[in-house]
Amino acid sequence: MKRFFIASLFSIACFSAQAQYTETINSNRPGGSQGAFAVGNQVLQFETGLKIGGDNHDLFQTETDLFGIDYEIRYGFLMEQLEVSLGGTYLKSTVSSNVGGVDNEYEFSNFQSNTLGLKYLVYDPYKKRSLEKPNIYSWKANNSFKWRDLIPAVSIYGGANLLFGDNPYLLEEESALSPRAALITQNNWGRFVFVMNFIADKIGGEYPSYSGIFTMTHSVNGKVSVFGEYQAIKSDLYADDIARAGGAYLITKDLQVDISGLVNFKDTPSKWQVALGVSYRIDMHAEDEIIMDEKTKKAEEKESKKEKRNSELVNPDGTMNE
Repeated sequence: MKRFFIASLFSIACFSAQAQYTETINSNRPGGSQGAFAVGNQVLQFETGLKIGGDNHDLFQTETDLFGIDYEIRYGFLMEQLEVSLGGTYLKSTVSSNVGGVDNEYEFSNFQSNTLGLKYLVYDPYKKRSLEKPNIYSWKANNSFKWRDLIPAVSIYGGANLLFGDNPYLLEEESALSPRAALITQNNWGRFVFVMNFIADKIGGEYPSYSGIFTMTHSVNGKVSVFGEYQAIKSDLYADDIARAGGAYLITKDLQVDISGLVNFKDTPSKWQVALGVSYRIDMHAEDEIIMDEKTKKAEEKESKKEKRNSELVNPDGTMNE
């Protein structure tokens, strides 16, 4: 489903609208997007995976074999809406070419990316809906499409790319420290979750890039979920269209495994990758806390007092008090 998943993959599809915290792990693996919701206050989560792939460049006549490790550490703190994360990729590249009939091969490895960032949930349309009582007289009223379902949860993300030393994945014109920002939206439609990420990367640098990631996740049952994803990338240095697909399996409420693959739609270079991953959380969350604004809190208190007054008017035998 972030994610992904999510965008956020299995657990986001099953997520409880009452709070940021979910009963099952909320992982951004195995896709390229991240969901709008944080892991939950005092939840520490580890997400990692191995991947292999290839880049074949028709113009340069090169073939590159890839082996990498993706990682992300996420922690919710201070409040349900806030999350700090550190994520990146360590990549080994083996490049083969043929120049003048002579085969050449060389390899290099380093961190392709490291990003430290914060995500904050700005707007959650589901927090009040979770407090609504179902219509006991109409199945249609409870399950039919409503225009408000098109309104997504919205988060903002800000971070810094960190690459230091003699790194072959860092061009001479690029800075070792650069900003990254994203706008994240998420719609929960029953067993389906739709996530959009709009990302500005290496802002203010020599080669800034912009991308959009669109992820649809479907929860097949209580254990299995699948996803499809499209990503568009645009920059002066590199542009591409990438498709991803895969699935995740929930082993326990705190442990998830996943598999995914990607391809692109160009030959400079053409890409493919296959990845296997795992996500695990250490759940130190104290309670399932409902996020409400002051207006909602007052309305809830008023309704509670009203119900209490009504109950005091009725005797245990069903007769009314004078």
